[in-house]
Amino acid sequence: MNGSRSLRISLLAVTTGALISSGIAVSAAAPAPATATQGTTAASSGIADAPVERLIVGYKTGAAEAKSNDAASMDAKAKGAKAGESLGFDRRLGTGAALVDLGGELSKDSLSEVIDTFRADSDVAYVVPDRRMYAMADPNDSSYDRQWDLFEAAAGMRVPGAWAKATGKDVKVAVIDTGYVAHSDLAANVIAGYDFISDSWMAQDGGGRDSNPADPGDWMNRGECGKDSNGQPVPPRDTNNSWHGTHVAGTIAAVTGNGKGVAGIAYNATVQPVRVLGKCGGTTADIIDAITWASGGSVSGVPANPNPAHVINMSLGGGGSCDSGTQSAINGAVSRGTTVVVAAGNDNTNAANFNPASCNNVITVAASDRQGNRAEYSNYGSVVEITAPGGETTASSANGIWSTLNTGTRSIGSETYSAYQGTSMATPHIAGLVALMKEAKPALIPAQISTAIRENARTLPGSCSGGCGAGLADATATLTAITGGTDPDPAPEPEPGENVFTNTNNIDIPDNGDWVASNIEVTGRTGNGPTQLKVPVDIKHTFRGDLVVVLEAPDGTDFTLKNLSQTDSADNITQTFTVNASGVAANGTWQLWVRDAYPNDTGYIDSWSLTF
Repeated sequence: MNGSRSLRISLLAVTTGALISSGIAVSAAAPAPATATQGTTAASSGIADAPVERLIVGYKTGAAEAKSNDAASMDAKAKGAKAGESLGFDRRLGTGAALVDLGGELSKDSLSEVIDTFRADSDVAYVVPDRRMYAMADPNDSSYDRQWDLFEAAAGMRVPGAWAKATGKDVKVAVIDTGYVAHSDLAANVIAGYDFISDSWMAQDGGGRDSNPADPGDWMNRGECGKDSNGQPVPPRDTNNSWHGTHVAGTIAAVTGNGKGVAGIAYNATVQPVRVLGKCGGTTADIIDAITWASGGSVSGVPANPNPAHVINMSLGGGGSCDSGTQSAINGAVSRGTTVVVAAGNDNTNAANFNPASCNNVITVAASDRQGNRAEYSNYGSVVEITAPGGETTASSANGIWSTLNTGTRSIGSETYSAYQGTSMATPHIAGLVALMKEAKPALIPAQISTAIRENARTLPGSCSGGCGAGLADATATLTAITGGTDPDPAPEPEPGENVFTNTNNIDIPDNGDWVASNIEVTGRTGNGPTQLKVPVDIKHTFRGDLVVVLEAPDGTDFTLKNLSQTDSADNITQTFTVNASGVAANGTWQLWVRDAYPNDTGYIDSWSLTF
């Protein structure tokens, strides 16, 4: 092993709850992966279209049906009789088109016959199915229900609503990391990359730089990487393979709608693995070359990249402020139109003291937990631009970020899925979002992308000390903003089998006054409530920091949903809280109690629900 090496950079995942040290930093030992059950039915292509129950029929200007609802109604009935179906006029759209109810879901052949009947009419300008676009947000991947970071209203990134506008098609994302270990839930979206590890000992693959970015593993023995500034061995204990790059890549672009595993955020994007991290981390020199090559720049001795990246993901970092070499490489990448997304770091300190987190022209990403707080490990500060879900697995793997992995500890094993936590996991959420943006609006340059993400973020539903940038990234709001259109309701539709109880009666909240309550009577349930009872709440108020919100169960058990926060001056509470109701009976009267504890601002309970 060489005695003198350039600064080593570590991957930024916390896989055991321990924080990664700075300087010559390496990954924490990976836990035994928790294997997710795989489905046996694979979809033939992507996510299945939603059932069609209505048609949008545009009539030519001179047709009576274009102006008269009665005429459109008569025409729908006549067309239905001709096709052997029961059709009816539903309503007139803003464009003047008629919405025609098909009377229920039709078979593919019957639907085609109805459409053909309309198209045969010379007065019909067009006829198209009225599809539920947001049904594309319900992948059939077997572990999708574990991906709270994508869809949960409380602290998810609201990805499903963005899929109606983009899925990452034709966008290339370079993952500068540990490389890639083969995984069937990702392979279809992986394109040729490069191995930039120049030191064969660190590479652990029998050679130096080459065109094979395969990850052979990054296991280490105690003290194998020298000593830290306190004279302690690095790593302090034996560590197993992390398969970090594959986990990161899965969050960005795991194949979706294939009946197994997890869903990628930009599931029609391609991932280019660029290997820079191996045994004992990676060097800044290798990373600088990797940034240059991945973005389409020229690196001596390395063939040109035939697929320059639109987005670079760097879930890695080391101690010290941004060095000029790394900054120069980043500047070059950005000048070529590549957006660079980097992790803030996992030391619960100021990200300004970490590289590349403190570099200019990058999107630096902090991590949040499942409740929307800054994750306990995440770095913070003024260099952070945005926060994304990074998870916390200390209490439960259910609160981590699930993605593609491998079971091998000191060699390559079999493919699996597991939950990790870290700013490494938050960063690919933003890289995936950038990929969606680039498909939806290819002309966007990196500065515009960064601005759009920040301007459309939402306030963290939890707490953040030290600075979490613009807040929690919101994929749906961001895509809506750059493409135009209306932001859909942030409250998710109930999953199949769920029961929703709702109170929509408005109840005034007295200014600086007494508690008020809104009741919901739950009936027809058996036993206790679920471990994750969802409580969507919509409260209109001009200073939500004044409010305390408590849910009371039928037996008198209280769940505090929100405390006072005098620094939170935003309007309204519109989010879904989650409580563990497994210890209380489900049936009975549930009450939402709200109190305004300070003067000068007013509001009311608009609606709230319980989702069992």
